[in-house]
Amino acid sequence: MNKITKITTTIAIALLLSVGVKAQKNYNVEAGKAFSSMEYYNAIELYKKAYEKAKNKGDKARIIFMTAECYRLIGDNKQAEQWYTKAIKANYTDTKAIYYLANAKKAQEKYNEALIEYKKYQKANPSDKRGDDGAKSCELAQQWKDHPTRYHVENMVQINSKEPDFAPCYADKKFNKLYFTSMRAGGTGSSEDPTIGQNYSDIFETSMDKNGKWSTPVSMSGGVNTKDNEGNCAVTKKGDKIFFSRCLTDSKKVTYNKIYVATKKGNSWGDGELLPFCNNDTIKYAAPSISSDGTTLFFCSNMPGGQGGNDIWYSKYDKKNNKWGDPVNLGPDINTPGEEVWPFLHDDGTLYFSSDGHLGMGGLDIFKAEKKGDDKWGNVTNLKYPINSAADDFAIIFEGKKERGYFSSNREGTKGKDDIWSFALPPLLFVIEGVVTDCKFKETIPGVTIKLVGSDGSSVETKTDAAGYYKFAENGQDRFVNPGTSYVITTSVGAEVKTVQAPLGFLNSSDKAKETTVGEELAKTFKHDFCLIPIEKEIRFPDVLYDLGKFDLRPESKDSLDFLYQTLIDNPNLVIELSSHTDYRDHKINQVLSENRAKACVEYLISKGIPAERMVPKGYAESRPVVIEDTTHKAPSGKILAKGSVLSPKWIDTNFPEKKNKEDYEYVMQLNRRTVFSVLRKDYVNPNAPKEEIKKEKKEDDDE
Repeated sequence: MNKITKITTTIAIALLLSVGVKAQKNYNVEAGKAFSSMEYYNAIELYKKAYEKAKNKGDKARIIFMTAECYRLIGDNKQAEQWYTKAIKANYTDTKAIYYLANAKKAQEKYNEALIEYKKYQKANPSDKRGDDGAKSCELAQQWKDHPTRYHVENMVQINSKEPDFAPCYADKKFNKLYFTSMRAGGTGSSEDPTIGQNYSDIFETSMDKNGKWSTPVSMSGGVNTKDNEGNCAVTKKGDKIFFSRCLTDSKKVTYNKIYVATKKGNSWGDGELLPFCNNDTIKYAAPSISSDGTTLFFCSNMPGGQGGNDIWYSKYDKKNNKWGDPVNLGPDINTPGEEVWPFLHDDGTLYFSSDGHLGMGGLDIFKAEKKGDDKWGNVTNLKYPINSAADDFAIIFEGKKERGYFSSNREGTKGKDDIWSFALPPLLFVIEGVVTDCKFKETIPGVTIKLVGSDGSSVETKTDAAGYYKFAENGQDRFVNPGTSYVITTSVGAEVKTVQAPLGFLNSSDKAKETTVGEELAKTFKHDFCLIPIEKEIRFPDVLYDLGKFDLRPESKDSLDFLYQTLIDNPNLVIELSSHTDYRDHKINQVLSENRAKACVEYLISKGIPAERMVPKGYAESRPVVIEDTTHKAPSGKILAKGSVLSPKWIDTNFPEKKNKEDYEYVMQLNRRTVFSVLRKDYVNPNAPKEEIKKEKKEDDDE
């Protein structure tokens, strides 16, 4: 069922009572009468018979076009496409046939084909923005289909039938009982509607049991349902009043589309009472929706003073005078020259509605508008795919403030001409994970503490498992990584954290990883690995450089020592030996030179605030040549230093003689000229620290 049919029939419940049209000799005239009375279902057969008798080409083209119109108005887009195509081929002159053909193709998700037709219409009618809007909507629809939102939608197969089922509403604030409009068998009315060839509609009800299963729907008891069409209901939060649409026909076959209200009497509803502002029999009033406080009623109507077609209006309830006020139009920010229908006010103040006037994917799309002040809404946004589709999507409701509920659609997968669909927004799940390894031996490290601190004030810790792996995600009811939050991830190790390759443990590191979920709209896993420096007999850090034969620190050497400074800050209980080494040249001065170089390093660190008692300077001259521990050392010539090689004078002279290759010789000599540190103790406690901090450090030492 298409958007116009819903607006003039199922949305407004404007389904006309009518006797079957008897065959007349002038089928063309009879078809026109049926069309004017919105008896589109009957009019189709009459137009087809009129076509058989028509002789004039112009008359035939017009009859084909009117047949297409009937199919459009009962929501059969496939047939509408065929008949509009026939009308154009028959040289029907009104270019709106091209526009409606484009709409029919778009409603079947034939976006590329529809785009061609919209451009044809745009060229023929450059002043009509519908052509341009149609073309844009095709492009947007394809983008939205290719990049869906996180909403999950599902057909409510438990309650839908082979007949139209639509417009659900919650029966009360418990959200476990639904009312909805249906044209299935079992309703109060029994005749067939000539507009679309369906049963007259009733309001049906269904309840959900404790296992989440919905009961077989039955027609609502009480005085709401009659032999006429009822539906499109809304219930107050208290569950004591129900607003609904009713369409009835008088003896002169004049239809009245009105909104009624009924009061709960025991377990059933009383008779409906007409709302006082529904006082014009030529105007449609339909699709009521009541605010959570019960004081504002939204509805759609084609009353004068709107933007065109059906608009969204509202009426305020005056408690003092016990009456509803005059309807107010929501204005051009919401309403367009097209159709705006099916309003719903969310508990958070957001207004939801359906429209074919704003850029959408097909027929009716569902939109939301932000509350901008007292009774003002704006910033209209399309809910995109999969809430919206190429078909008609309408009548959305939410379960309180939760991001789940129901809506109606005739999209692919629908059992009847309209079905009720559920929707839910699954949690936006983020994961931060990684592995901690030994920087030197590449071995994974279990038991490392990983801390996650968020910009939202959150703070949580975990430890790496036996494989050195850590993970922050969702754990039952706890979510550790939240949307719209920035995070800092750090590591820390206690003395108990050891491995086979690093029996003395590891140094704490100030390395931090930063991550943010701000702006992320899809679930995502962030990976951050860390490596820790093992505590060894000799720990190297960035080269400290000196001028030849001197011990003064060069500027770049101070940058290197800042690494050591940060290591001492990150590990406040360490006492280290800071040692300098030389190559074997200038043997007589090497000892003093190495000692002075070590002292220069210590003095620099003292100047930055490191206590002197935490550092012991030591000079070893050339007495401790480097032992090559891996195969990463490659001389300028390309020759790789063998693992286990001891860079003694004899080894250097044998493998890298100066006379043979000076560059290689200087390279290996430089490896021996180094400043390193080693851990002497891990029990230092700063005597000048605050008492609580000293107490904490003492406890940590005892634990170790």
